[in-house]
Amino acid sequence: MALNLLKLCVGCESVEDLEEWIAMKLDQRRRAGEPVEHFHTTRMVPTRAAELVEGGSLYWVIKGSVQCRQRLLEVRPFIDDEGISRCRLILDPAVVRTEWQPRRAFQGWRYLQQKEAPADLGKGRDGIAEMPPKLRQELAELGLL
Repeated sequence: MALNLLKLCVGCESVEDLEEWIAMKLDQRRRAGEPVEHFHTTRMVPTRAAELVEGGSLYWVIKGSVQCRQRLLEVRPFIDDEGISRCRLILDPAVVRTEWQPRRAFQGWRYLQQKEAPADLGKGRDGIAEMPPKLRQELAELGLL
């Protein structure tokens, strides 16, 4: 069974914001002649990296609820220019919307077992992804999503 990560998506108000940010970063890398890959940099290297890249995802908490995920492709430790150990989580740029799952704020990232992860939006629930973000947020706050 895949192991996942859970992380706050700081600075994004919606899944659409995240998708726009990813597209912008990929375009910047393309124009700079850098490898066109999407990554998120963290300070700590996950000790269970091998389990994460065997089908795991990074689940994003946006505005107090898990709302989407990106598949984890690689965990790449490195040393930054100041000599500090860091880690790049290489992610599939495709964002998969999930059922909303409320989460309290936390620092860093947390492991998330597959059995605890919210399901992808799919059969019978496709219309939720097309709802305006504000409406989805209001329905989630009312406990209707």
